Amino acid sequence: MAKSDAEPGKLLGFDLYTRANQLIVDGGIFVFSFAAAYLIRFDGFPTWAFQKQFLLWLPYLLALRLIVNWKLGIYRFIWRYVSLSDAISLVQSFAVVTEFLLALRIFYPGWVIFGPYVRLPLSIIALEFLMSLGGALGARALRRILYERSRRSKGTVPHDLKRVLLYGAGRAGILLLKEYNNNAGVKVVGFADDDPKKLGTVISGTRVLGGLDSLEEMIRKRLVDEVVISIASATRQTISQILAKCEAVPVPTKIIPTLQEIIEGQVNISQVREVRIEDLLGRVTVEMTEFDEEIRRAYSGKRILVTGAGGSIGSELVRQLLLFNPQSVALLDKDENSTYELEQELVFRYPEASIEPQIADIRHRDRLEAVFKEFRPEVVFHAAAHKHVPLMERHPCEAVLNNVFGTSTLLDVCRQMGVQRFVFISSDKAVNPTNVMGATKRVGEMLVQSYANGGSMPSGCVRFGNVMGSRGSVIPLFQKQIAEGGPITVTHPEVVRFFMTIPEAVQLVLCAGTLGTQGEVFVLDMGNPRKIMDLAKEMVALSGLRPGKDIEIAITGMRPGEKMAEELVASSETTRPTRFEKVMMIAPHALDAGWVSETVARLLKTARENDREGIYRILSGMGLGFRLPEIPRELSPPPNERATVDR
Repeated sequence: MAKSDAEPGKLLGFDLYTRANQLIVDGGIFVFSFAAAYLIRFDGFPTWAFQKQFLLWLPYLLALRLIVNWKLGIYRFIWRYVSLSDAISLVQSFAVVTEFLLALRIFYPGWVIFGPYVRLPLSIIALEFLMSLGGALGARALRRILYERSRRSKGTVPHDLKRVLLYGAGRAGILLLKEYNNNAGVKVVGFADDDPKKLGTVISGTRVLGGLDSLEEMIRKRLVDEVVISIASATRQTISQILAKCEAVPVPTKIIPTLQEIIEGQVNISQVREVRIEDLLGRVTVEMTEFDEEIRRAYSGKRILVTGAGGSIGSELVRQLLLFNPQSVALLDKDENSTYELEQELVFRYPEASIEPQIADIRHRDRLEAVFKEFRPEVVFHAAAHKHVPLMERHPCEAVLNNVFGTSTLLDVCRQMGVQRFVFISSDKAVNPTNVMGATKRVGEMLVQSYANGGSMPSGCVRFGNVMGSRGSVIPLFQKQIAEGGPITVTHPEVVRFFMTIPEAVQLVLCAGTLGTQGEVFVLDMGNPRKIMDLAKEMVALSGLRPGKDIEIAITGMRPGEKMAEELVASSETTRPTRFEKVMMIAPHALDAGWVSETVARLLKTARENDREGIYRILSGMGLGFRLPEIPRELSPPPNERATVDR
């Protein structure tokens, strides 16, 4: 190896920075520092008495310093990555030995044998501490400097480096800067930040160049190849504004992973990604860290059953529940393919967890009883339902049989088998429903409340709006339409919807699982609803295309059962806060359990007879806010074609 190619820290093949050689380097520093302390204290060589004191103490001090450092893990640190936290640990380790020397100096009697030699002068103790600490820190800092210089010299030539501007000079931005500094191929040209106090300052060797107003100028002046949004909790508005500025130049824009992704260990902060539509729709995530222990107590060691486990909400429920170490989790679904795929994922991610897939239909009581007798669930999350609005408008009897009869059957079995807690997944479409799906969800809420009012089974319901990424949601549809070259289909330019991520929805469900006792309905403060038209345009722009030019947006007209705007709370309902931030509770109405049971029985009888018009009449007379719609002739078959469904 040529001398110019040698890695700093190696001399003739001898690596100075192995753990054993770190001990040697530190040992030399400690010997030198102790000797220098005497020379400085006595302005030259000390008298023979202090020379003997030096020689007596030298091996003991050297051993003490090295042993304490070793025991406190100082030699597990990698010198080329030395940081402030490493320096603090080093100070603490050095302080231990120095405190011991001070204790001897103060409390060891001077008249005892060897007393004058044992009691070191205070000035010697102080000088030795400062010089040993300074030398050790200096050696580690020098190692990092040499490593950084070597990395840059071996890296890509400067004109090939990707020039990156970090938007956000907070803790996340500093962490990302350190990650980039440890990897060749990237040059951070500066920070952008909207805090005026940071403007012009230098953070970790990188200058804060300006804010949003001057972003375009910074990009052009600094020849930026990429802007990375390095804000841990960037708001939708902030991300949209940054994207608009970058698109005007244009320059690619990326963003750091979410805090949840980092905490769960899915990614690290340096794995920046493209800005997704979820970032533009997202809100400040509900923070429940302080309640984690309370939630853990509710689910830890429990046998938990999730219906609809193969679906978007059900599968995420299982994933998050496993973080709280339940005794076992049953995955109940009638779709064997999605259940199998989820089981394989969970076995790989949680090899120690007890996962029990159960293929069953919630409408089949005998099958449910067999599953419950075998598994004996203590907590049940009911996520199984037909949710597709237009399809359920065409098949209202199926919606009733699955969403109402299935829920009623499940509640009966839960009460019979002594389930300790029941949580029902509802929908914002249950509020003043204009479609059969929403009406059946509202009836489901009423069933839960009528069962809970009897006091036999603590229960709660959860309402939320559209979840991003679920099967049948508008976002995957738009992504598919963009990939096919358009057009994007929007039912009406003024249609608005609430949006939330699946993990947020599941967090709310887990909260409700600890709060619900009498069938209360829980809703999340979902912020302001978004126009579907704006969503379509933003998704086209994120794909690097121009809405109306590269991708057309077609207005198709409102579908049966659709609303212009969804609601989370009816005018007759009142909300009050809970101990979970942004989670609100709607107190349950007093329901006549007998009337609910009788009405549901009529509804089920009508559904078995495949009487669509009868379904509409019963639902419209239940006080749900559901109105009798105009039934297209083609959807109302003659009586002799009506099928009968066996219970």
